[in-house]
Amino acid sequence: MLIYQFIPACWILWLLIWLFASFGVKKTVRQEDPLSRLGNTAPIWIGAFLLAARPSWLGPLQIPIIAHDLTTYGIGAALTFIGLAFAVWARIHIGRNWSGVITLKEGHALIRSGPYALVRHPIYSGLMLAIIGSAIARGDIAAALAIAAVLYAILRRVHIEESWMSETFGSAYADYKASTPALVPFLI
Repeated sequence: MLIYQFIPACWILWLLIWLFASFGVKKTVRQEDPLSRLGNTAPIWIGAFLLAARPSWLGPLQIPIIAHDLTTYGIGAALTFIGLAFAVWARIHIGRNWSGVITLKEGHALIRSGPYALVRHPIYSGLMLAIIGSAIARGDIAAALAIAAVLYAILRRVHIEESWMSETFGSAYADYKASTPALVPFLI
């Protein structure tokens, strides 16, 4: 059915937006070392593979744990769309301070408005919601493992970024942390 192409289309559109938006960012003045970066990106690639792979490639990981029907797919698709839209909003809002890897930019600014008023890491929040939505739509053991892999990577990235932001912005970031949750809106 054509409806089952909605989630892949959302991810492809998100990827194109991400690629286009990666041009014109500020110059990097500090960047995570390559080994640490691998620790962040490898789980994301593993999660992406687990969600995108044909079930026949996954052996016992293709065993369903959630009913695979149109309703479940619809819920997953809605969460995927909302999550990716939130991440795009955050990406546009952070503007030239953004990077695909953990960096500090020249003249890096502490953004506290827009989606950054709801959570300190809205791109990660949106992507995690999209991963959960895609996993619900898939509904198998591989999807659950994908959630775990991506969650690990996001929590690891948050830990590093929080440290760097605290070093860079001091008390301003401490105030931001005290008033704004890290990943889940309205949860301090």
